Formats: sequence, C-alpha cells, structure tokens
Amino acid sequence: RASRTVRRRPRARARGGRVTRARRRSTRGANGAARTARCADKATTMLSRGVGGGAVARAAARGRANGARGRDTRPCARGFAADERARERAVVVAANADATRRGTKVIARAANAATSGKIKKAEEAKVKTKTKSLMKKALRVEAVSAVVEAEVERETASTRGSAASAGMEPKPMIAPRVSKQAKAKDGVNGKNGEGATSGEGTTRLTRPKFADEASFTRRRKFPVLFYSKEMEPLARKVAEESDHMVELGQIDWRTFPDGFPDLFINDAYDVRDRHVAFLGSFHTPEVIFEQLSIIYSLPKMFVASFTLVLPFFPTGTAERVVREGEVATAVTLARILSNIPPSRGGPTSTIIFDIHALQERFYFGDSILPCFESGIPLLLDRLNELEDSNNVVIAYPDEGAYKRFNSFFAAAGYECIVCTKVREGTKRIVKLKEGEPIGRHVVIVDDLVQSGSTLIECQKLLHRLGAAKVSAYATHGVFPNASWKRFTSTGAGGQGFSNFWITDSCPQTVEAVRDAEPFEVLSLARAIADALEV
Repeated sequence: RASRTVRRRPRARARGGRVTRARRRSTRGANGAARTARCADKATTMLSRGVGGGAVARAAARGRANGARGRDTRPCARGFAADERARERAVVVAANADATRRGTKVIARAANAATSGKIKKAEEAKVKTKTKSLMKKALRVEAVSAVVEAEVERETASTRGSAASAGMEPKPMIAPRVSKQAKAKDGVNGKNGEGATSGEGTTRLTRPKFADEASFTRRRKFPVLFYSKEMEPLARKVAEESDHMVELGQIDWRTFPDGFPDLFINDAYDVRDRHVAFLGSFHTPEVIFEQLSIIYSLPKMFVASFTLVLPFFPTGTAERVVREGEVATAVTLARILSNIPPSRGGPTSTIIFDIHALQERFYFGDSILPCFESGIPLLLDRLNELEDSNNVVIAYPDEGAYKRFNSFFAAAGYECIVCTKVREGTKRIVKLKEGEPIGRHVVIVDDLVQSGSTLIECQKLLHRLGAAKVSAYATHGVFPNASWKRFTSTGAGGQGFSNFWITDSCPQTVEAVRDAEPFEVLSLARAIADALEV
C-alpha cells in the first residue's frame, strides 16, 4: 500500500506534499495572469491604432482564455495566505480578467462601427447610381415629351375649327403609325402611287363627330371594314349605306420582287377592342393567298369580333363527287376558312350570298359561323319598279333552282315556270316542264352564270312558246373568258334578253359590263351593311 502511494505521488511527498502542489498551482495562475495582461495590452494597443478584424478578435479570445485560467487559480491563491506572492498574483489575475472583459466589449463596438460604416458607404453608392439612372431617364422622357407636345399642338391647331362645333367623338386612339409605303413616298399622296388602296392614300380611320349619345352608341355597333383591292368600290358603298357608321380600314397591298405579297395593315392599333370585318373576293386563285394572310391576321389584333364577308363562294359548284377520283374543292375551301383564328368575341362569322348548294353549310367546321344571305330581295325590289310588274312570271332553268328560290317568289305572289335539261343523244337540250309563258314577261332566275349557254337555251325556248319578254337574273355573274359579251348586241345568240341583272359580288365582271346593255348591277351594299350591324 505504501509502495503504491509512493509510486502514485512521488514528487509530492519528496517536496513536502500539499504545500508544494499549491505553490505549483499558484505559479500557473500567475503565469496565466501575465499572459492575460499581455493579451489585454495588445488588444488595447490594436484598438488605439485602429486595427480591427480577425487580429483583434484573436487577441481578445486569448485574453479571455487566459483570464479564465486566472479565475481558476484565485481560490487556490486565497487558500494559502502564507504565500504572499501567490496572493499578489491572484489580485493581478482578477484585475486583468476585468480588463479583458472591458477590452472584449470595446472590440465588439469597434467591429460594429466598422461594419456599419461599410454598409453606409455601400448604400450611398447605390443611391448615387440610382440617382444618375433616374436623371438619364428624366432627360429622355423630357426630350420625347417635347416632340409629342409639338405634334399634338400642330394637330390641335389644324382641327380647332371643326372641334368647336363637334359633339361626342369615339374613344381616343393611339398615335398614328406611318406605313412603309408612306415613309418611302415621304409624304406624297398614295393616290397616284402603285399599290395604293384608295384615293385618300395611307390614312388613319375616319372618326366622324356625333351630336348625342344615341348616335355614338349606334356607331359602335358597326365594325371597321377592311377590304381587298378589287372590293374597294363595294366597300365604299357599304359605308355610304350605313350613313358612314361603318369605318373603312386601310391595307397596303404590295409585292416583293419575287412576287410574294408584301402586306401592311395601317390601323392595327386603332382596331383594338373594335368589331372588325373583311370584305374579300376569291374570284381567281392568284388572290386567295394574300387575302387569307390578312384574314388570318386580323382576328389576332385583339379585336372584339371578326366577320368575313365573302359574297361569292367560288368553289360552290364543286360540292360533290360523281365518280371516284374527283375532288370536291368546295370542301377544301370550307376547311381553310374553318381554321381562321378566333377573336376575343369567339369564332369568326362568315357572310356568303347565294351559295350554290345549301348543304355546303355542313362542310364548315365548328370554329366558324357561316351565315347564308341571298340577293333575291334585291331582285324583288327591282321587279316592283318595272312598268309591267303585274305581268312578270319567274322561270327556273332546272329543278335545283326551283327548290332553292321558289319560296322567295311564292311568298311575293309570283307564278313560276320550271324548265329541265334533257339529254338527246350527245346533246343536252332544255324543255319546259311546267308553267305557261304565253304573253308574259318571263324572268329566269339562277344563283350564278358562267358561259351562259343554259340561259340562252331557256330564252330561245320561252320565246318560241310565246313569251312577250325574257329577262334574266344571277346573283353571281362569273362570266369567265369574257363570256358576258354573248348577251350584248354584238354577241352570238344572247341578244334576246330585255334585262340581265347581276350583283356586284364578282368585281371583275362589274367593271367589264359597266354601261353595257342589257346588264344592270344590283348592289349588295345595303344587305352587307345590315348584316354587319352587331
């Protein structure tokens, strides 16, 4: 047992036991206090020189660690009063520990001050940058505003006289956009330029003034009407028939050197939130692509609704297949129109006059709303103006025309004559199926006329059967290869007609038969204007 004790603490017994260990502990405490004092002095010196960051933090940490060691030795130092040196060093340790705590606080305050100074400088830099940016923007806005104010002042001066006497006017529009054509011509009127759409050149929408709320509200029910080049005369008539409630939009129809269309819609911003319509003419395949480009673009211009007015559906006669291999192009064109993009108001509405077969309505898809109108009411009004209106009888060249149009004339009290086509050998001849033409003014009615051979055969038959006069009506005067000349005084076999009425659905024919006897054009303008009213 004694041997184990000696081996465990040999140095303590050899040097006097408890007293020797206490002195060793007090010595360690004194050394720690000295180190604490040095760390505190170093921290104070670094603070006085303005040195911060990690060096001050590390010095403070060493001071705190040494102070902790000093605090641990204080009880031991107080326990041995006989050792005066240990007590003095314990007092120094306590004082240095307090100095260390005070130094740590000073270091923390210095670090916070340095951090806040950096943040303040960064914020000042951001404020300066933002101020410079705002000053640049203000200068740009001021420059633009000066230009706009000058432009507005010029427009106000030019319209001050008319504005003084005007009442209401429509919703203000965005500043006018200048088209490519106007820029190229540098202000020259587009009337004499190639590709101009009207005598007015490239202009904005016409905005007439209104005296009361009722007139303004009624005008908002009519659309902005765009039109193809060939349909400009009809479009202007539509505007006149609507008391100029229908506004006419402008399109620049140009072509690139390779022949493809170069198109520009001048009123693209003005038509937003407005009802829009397009008056087209598919009289030849060459013009269909460029018009489809416009038709597909207008609904995407944020318009309230879009209506396509297509007076003549050109492929209507190719509506069925008789033998395998034939292509019903009426279905093809109906599918193309069915893919017109919808507008804000929903699917596109399409207005077609006297389509060849009413069952063709089922060729159109659900994304388009076909509306089938007729030109027969125009003929009824014209017949009432004839001197012999009481002696008029309506004739149909075949059973199909009878089924299609007889309801109009039966309701008006007209008698009818029905002809039919009969094949004899290699020829097809026309015979009378029912009715009595003797002494009557017979008016042959059909939806369209091309070569006119069937109408000429009917006219000859009716004259042989005793008709006093023979006239003809066709909603669509197609007349390919100038076949309308057969019905003039110099034509071959068609001179027996007293009157030949057509509508202006085919613009190329209207221009050709102008002032040519016996033709008379009945305009669809009133019917189109009524159909366009929302």
